[in-house]
Amino acid sequence: MGPYSEERQYQRAEAIKFLLDNNPDIEPSYRAIWEKHLLNLAHNEATYNYRVKNIYSNMMRGPLVNWDG
Repeated sequence: MGPYSEERQYQRAEAIKFLLDNNPDIEPSYRAIWEKHLLNLAHNEATYNYRVKNIYSNMMRGPLVNWDG
């Protein structure tokens, strides 16, 4: 995740809209997921930064795999 970019958010919205518009036979549950992603895109920098902070502050520190046993 990089710094907030209104242009990047617009690109994401366009890509999701394209997916939904060009796949009329998409399963309803998948359509609902993508529609929710579309609605949940950050519309300003404050919201975006809040979400980034939440994601990274809740991540576990250290290795994901314990190779010692």
